Amino acid sequence: MNTIVLVIVVAYLLLMLFIGWASSKKIKTNEDFMVAGRRLGPILMAGTLTATEIGGGSSLGVAEKSFTNWGLSAFWYVATMGIAYIVLAVFAPRLRRTMVKTVPEYFRRRYSGSAGLITAIIMILPLIGLTASQFIASATIVSFMLNINYSVAVIIVAIVVTVYSIMGGLWSVTITDFVQVFLIIIGMALALPFSLNLAGGMQAVAANVPPDTFSPFKGIGIGAIISMTIMYVASFSVGQEAVSRYYAARDEKAAVQGSIISAILNFVYAFIPTLLGIITLALINMKKIDGDIILSQGPKYALPHLAMATMPALIVGLLFSGIISATMSSADSDLLGAGSIFGNDIYKIYIKPNATSSEVMRVTQITMLIVGVFGMIIALFNTGSIIKLLMFSFTLRAAGAFFPYVMGHYWKQASNIGAIASLIAGSITVIILEQTKTSLFGLDPIIPGLALSF
Repeated sequence: MNTIVLVIVVAYLLLMLFIGWASSKKIKTNEDFMVAGRRLGPILMAGTLTATEIGGGSSLGVAEKSFTNWGLSAFWYVATMGIAYIVLAVFAPRLRRTMVKTVPEYFRRRYSGSAGLITAIIMILPLIGLTASQFIASATIVSFMLNINYSVAVIIVAIVVTVYSIMGGLWSVTITDFVQVFLIIIGMALALPFSLNLAGGMQAVAANVPPDTFSPFKGIGIGAIISMTIMYVASFSVGQEAVSRYYAARDEKAAVQGSIISAILNFVYAFIPTLLGIITLALINMKKIDGDIILSQGPKYALPHLAMATMPALIVGLLFSGIISATMSSADSDLLGAGSIFGNDIYKIYIKPNATSSEVMRVTQITMLIVGVFGMIIALFNTGSIIKLLMFSFTLRAAGAFFPYVMGHYWKQASNIGAIASLIAGSITVIILEQTKTSLFGLDPIIPGLALSF
């Protein structure tokens, strides 16, 4: 079985590299590289939006949470992303209308060069953490599947993702995302009937897990759901890896439609890894799979173990490819986001203002390589909670940038000094609260950060 699984996954990785090479043939300008020539229709846009944000936390992380103590309520981690995309559909026309390539470019045009530079710094640093978190998730699967050292798996994943991302820019990332979103959803969904069959159906699953497992609020309260929704709306609105899709839409209508379709896909997907985690717990309690292995290696391995124990090789290969797709499709966007911001908003503005389009594109690619290496190093030495790392990175950049970004579109009196104060106050608040483990009135750190930024 391992040979069949290996062949499927290797074929998938080679396909990603081929798409990157083929996409490079379409790249003629810096705009082609950063925003795919602004030619994404609603279907392509929905695919790349969904694949970008459904990553390691949304697959391995959600299955881990539902398996351990969240139960059904783990679905909120992805469902709140869907809610965020509905909100962004309202904002989408204004995003598309800006005709910028990056978020810092908007700050620079709307406020000042200083605001643009501060935004660029705030945006780049979390993208390294986000890249590392997706490398961790991908390497987890690859190391388990190939029975190789985790560090070797990190290096393999980092090389593949970095190479195909550098070759084709956003067009390459969009096409690979379009393929990956089907692998993510279909590969994960195919695992459900096989695992349910082994368990004896959903009734048997329910009978072998704690009574409150299917409560939608077991591991998360209404306040936390609202906080997550706010975090995603704020982060997706200003996160380069997400907002660049709105910039790249062929028109305002496509931006709105793509956002709505992506929301629907998120709502559907939210229940798949959640149910798989619950089924894994039931199978362990029924003594049908060995729970000691999972517990000894950590609950993040719950989903791979479930696949290997319950499914035929073909389905395991598709599932593993789907999980790797989820993580790689997020990592490539994070790499491109960091490279685009440095090339477009630091190199072009402060280092070489007269740089040509091809020079900026080359610097963007070099930056992506450097971020890929940094992300790999972080992944090699940090194997902590995937979701925790994602949450902090999302929160850091969202807290300071969200309000000056949104209000810059809607309020003519939004000022440069106000924007800079918002950026600094929101970001520093989040860092202090996160690092000191301080909770103000029980609120998630993003809420005080956003409040001060506002």
